[in-house]
Amino acid sequence: MKYDDAAWHYEGDYPKDLPDTAAATHIGMFLAWMLLNGLASEELLEDADSDIDDVQARRISGPAFVRRVLDEKLTDQEFSEQGNAFTLAYYKGLDNDSRYIDDYFQVFEVDEASLYGVEDSWENYERLAPLMDARFAAWKAQGQPLYIV
Repeated sequence: MKYDDAAWHYEGDYPKDLPDTAAATHIGMFLAWMLLNGLASEELLEDADSDIDDVQARRISGPAFVRRVLDEKLTDQEFSEQGNAFTLAYYKGLDNDSRYIDDYFQVFEVDEASLYGVEDSWENYERLAPLMDARFAAWKAQGQPLYIV
């Protein structure tokens, strides 16, 4: 299953003043959180161990990892079983109504029109991570429901 693809974003009404790389920022921040929280698949750990080390050491960002290693795509191949369950519940959401995107909008005070203007930085990741931590903890406490509503 493909959860997201930067190409879905930079095709169409994508802001002409931004580089295509900005379409991967929201994807990569989610991926970085997943990697930093031990939710990667065994396959990804084997195939991209040095790149994962670079994320964990913050030598590269999650969005850079998505572009360099994952061809700008986020799929179920990247995550453990629990990681996929959380990604489905939080990132994809019921009827593609993503709680992750809602949280991203809230933290960065953006909307669909300005989503891509968020800077790819570890400082911005640190603004978003506590909310993701809370969502994950609540999801687990609720018995890992299929969707977060």
